Amino acid sequence: MSEPAERRLLDHGGVASAIARLEAAILAVGIAPRALCLVGIRRGGVPLAERLAARVHAATGVAPLLGSLDITLYRDDLGAHPVPKVGPTRIDFPITDRIVILVDDVLYTGRTVRAALDELADFGRPRRVYLAVLVARPGRELPIQADFIGQEVDADPSERVEVRLAGGLQAGSEDSTDEVILLG
Repeated sequence: MSEPAERRLLDHGGVASAIARLEAAILAVGIAPRALCLVGIRRGGVPLAERLAARVHAATGVAPLLGSLDITLYRDDLGAHPVPKVGPTRIDFPITDRIVILVDDVLYTGRTVRAALDELADFGRPRRVYLAVLVARPGRELPIQADFIGQEVDADPSERVEVRLAGGLQAGSEDSTDEVILLG
């Protein structure tokens, strides 16, 4: 069986520009940094949330609260996986009456975000929840849209968009560069 064709959609500079657009859009909303919580959806959203938190801290002098969600047990296709691999969820601060920005690498069907919202509700009732994604692509199955988008890409349903961030874990291996790849 041959390897799927790969096409680079964003290189290191393109990813950096997309992250800068996300930071600028988040800061433009006027949320007080002390009221801001960034929560990355495991796996791809966590390193992105960490980068955004560092950029907000550098821009404002205030580090936003940072957490992570593993949505495995909240997925609507949990039964399709005989032995689900559950990672840690870490939200060690109250989210009730706070502004939470859920962060993920790719928005496609909306099912991951729906699961994240279900899990987030178990931690409290935020005043407002925003969604920030590095890449948005067509194909929603649920009425979910991102508030902050780094880059929109066009992809066929048979293709997969993969975000590789340096220092992050993607597909079980450490990546050494930033890029967004289209696999088809």
